[in-house]
Amino acid sequence: MGILKNSSIEKGLSNEKVIVIDFGGQYNQLVARRVRECNVYCEIYSYKTDIALIKQMAPKGIILTGGPNSCYEQNAPTYKKELFELGIPVLGLCYGAQLMMHILGGKVEKAPVKEYGKTEVDVNHESLMFKNISQKTTCWMSHNDYISQIAPGFQISAHTSDCPVAAAECADKKLYAIQFHPEVLHTVEGTKMIDNFVRGVCGCAGTWRMDSFVEESVKQIREKVGDGKVLLALSGGVDSSVAAGLLSRAIGKQLTCVFVDHGLLRKNEGDEVEAVFGPSGDFDLNFIRVNAQERYYAKLAGVTEPETKRKIIGEEFIRVFEEEAKKIGAVDFLAQGTIYPDVVESGLGGESAVIKSHHNVGGLPDYVDFKEIIEPLRDLFKDEVRKAGLELGIPERLVYRQPFPGPGLGIRIIGEVTAEKVRIVQDADAIYREEIAKAGLDKSIGQYFAALTNMRSVGVMGDERTYDYAIALRAVNTVDFMTAESAEVPFEMLQTVMSRIINEVRGVNRVFYDLTSKPPGTIEFE
Repeated sequence: MGILKNSSIEKGLSNEKVIVIDFGGQYNQLVARRVRECNVYCEIYSYKTDIALIKQMAPKGIILTGGPNSCYEQNAPTYKKELFELGIPVLGLCYGAQLMMHILGGKVEKAPVKEYGKTEVDVNHESLMFKNISQKTTCWMSHNDYISQIAPGFQISAHTSDCPVAAAECADKKLYAIQFHPEVLHTVEGTKMIDNFVRGVCGCAGTWRMDSFVEESVKQIREKVGDGKVLLALSGGVDSSVAAGLLSRAIGKQLTCVFVDHGLLRKNEGDEVEAVFGPSGDFDLNFIRVNAQERYYAKLAGVTEPETKRKIIGEEFIRVFEEEAKKIGAVDFLAQGTIYPDVVESGLGGESAVIKSHHNVGGLPDYVDFKEIIEPLRDLFKDEVRKAGLELGIPERLVYRQPFPGPGLGIRIIGEVTAEKVRIVQDADAIYREEIAKAGLDKSIGQYFAALTNMRSVGVMGDERTYDYAIALRAVNTVDFMTAESAEVPFEMLQTVMSRIINEVRGVNRVFYDLTSKPPGTIEFE
């Protein structure tokens, strides 16, 4: 039993790797994404990772994330002093900066003035970290503690009006501490700072490219699979579709994709998936579609609790998939469309809490007769998955399809799921997406969809009173899907959508627009 990871990334494409050591910060994935935007491969590890493993990986650089703790408190997350003596460049961010100072002989205390939000920072251009950065640059601060005394051998390289040590460094040892967060978009020149570290300080060449990833991954999959058979559950979402395309490129008809249409997809989506991957599509694979709509509706009848709905949908998928797998017989490999955020958010990468309950990450289900599991996208972020999809020739309309949860419309229908409610939300969502595309906003909004609330109210249509449902429209701007803000869509477009939904979708007499950010809300409704 084993997992085929993207060894092509770790070995075949480049010997360069920067690692992120996670101390529980909310932006840990952002740090890794910013490094990859510099064309340098990066992975996230927990602060509990043994120093021996880090030595074995021989990274070109190490980045310490932020975190919610105070480094001077008992039982606070920490690391061995030896980390700073390996001769490997280290960049500490926020908590990571404070921890570096604390371990190396500096002093960290409660700040007399807390800093939170956009802050003007004065930087020293002699520092490699701030090469080609504006003298006064806007950065994102978020800290209750501050570095009151730098460690011996360090020099202050940036400050603010309230923070005397916004950054410090020991250039000789290539140790850098930054109190703010260069990884978030609110830090205007943050990506440039991270590039200064990974390329200027660490000496990375920046040779990691998506076209090379596809080419090398295909080669690795062929070597791993040989003449074996692979089974993939194809949901029609971006991740499983790109996994299918990659595996098809590598092994052709040795791949069988089972597409379970649970009746909770967007309007016409099942047919669109079949058009791309089915017999008349462009991909060389075995495609099986299972129409299980009525089976799911029966299982979900009377169920209103969100987590129970998720579990029923997930468990029923397992049952359907198991039945199809038994018809196929034994296979050598089970493939999954797991991507890197799934790994991290399931608690296997860094220190993040387990956020998503419907991920099957790295686990080997016992209902399929197979030897090993393949997760060819396991080390990629969503934007990287899309790039890989385009490299594979998957249609742009599918590659840039709106993110869609595993339980589908089951979590965009508040309360009980019925065939009638599915029809309502499918029709309303199709109108909303059509009007957003007409307005030219489909590529600029991070995620948008219609959801069906469980609220019914009185309305007037024609000369008659109605008692129908309310549709909620959601549109958010986000880069990483960890945080999100409500998108400012044109009011005239919302008026058009409202009018069309009420006039064209039977059973709806009100339309709302959801302004909630994440946090405190989530992007999805349940």
